[in-house]
Amino acid sequence: MNFKRFLIPFLIFTCLAVSFAQKSTDKYYSYAVGPKDLLAISVFDVPELNITVRVSEDGTINLPLLGQIEVDSLTQVELERKLATLLEKNYLKNAQVTVFIKEYQSKQVSVIGAVKKTGNYELLGKQTLLQMLSIAGGLTEEASDRIIIIRQYSDGASKSLMIDLDALMIDGNPELNIPIHANDIINVPVEGFADIYIFGQVNNAGQIKMKKDSRLTLLRAIAQAGGFTDRARKSGVVIKRIVDDKEVKIKVNVNKILSGKTTDIILKPNDIVFVPESIL
Repeated sequence: MNFKRFLIPFLIFTCLAVSFAQKSTDKYYSYAVGPKDLLAISVFDVPELNITVRVSEDGTINLPLLGQIEVDSLTQVELERKLATLLEKNYLKNAQVTVFIKEYQSKQVSVIGAVKKTGNYELLGKQTLLQMLSIAGGLTEEASDRIIIIRQYSDGASKSLMIDLDALMIDGNPELNIPIHANDIINVPVEGFADIYIFGQVNNAGQIKMKKDSRLTLLRAIAQAGGFTDRARKSGVVIKRIVDDKEVKIKVNVNKILSGKTTDIILKPNDIVFVPESIL
């Protein structure tokens, strides 16, 4: 198991804790109102104008005295100022308007698959892929080596973006930590597991779990099995593999891999690795 992959989301979550603990006004006021949001509007000292209203599909609301008002893409502060200006024009002096967003419906992101907390999350301000994964609690052990982002556009079109998880989280490629848009669907596929069996002169012989799409090499498998014993004959390792219903034996000199003279072997599901004992 690649523990680094699952440690990084935890560290990211910890580092971002301060930003998530900011005052609600700091993050809410950066949110742009949109269709289906539920707004609680109050006017100081004029309770008759206090109202809870949902933004319509065309981005408008209807208020007493003011009628239909365009509110789409306005922040809370901008909307408060707009309503105050309209009230002061014909009805009140020094109008004090407060807007509270009770339900965030217009700008949500869905996070599904191999994360600890799947669900729909409010997109408050600008968020990146890593931030959204942290908000969803990080990855589970079943996470695939890739992330699929389904991006939906206002004209009904959609596009799938593929993100290499190792390149993002382990290599730290900043270009892959892309900004997340409203209505994005972040899918972390659940990876299936297969078995590798390793016997002979290793310290912990037995079964090793591997992801079906992972690139588990012979050296990594031996490391997961506790490494070679002192009596291991590294030059005579044998991999038994079923190919077209027939058993094939692959002889490997691990010393040559360790010295860089040959490349490491990529194992396949259900391979059996045997490390013989040295005759010396």
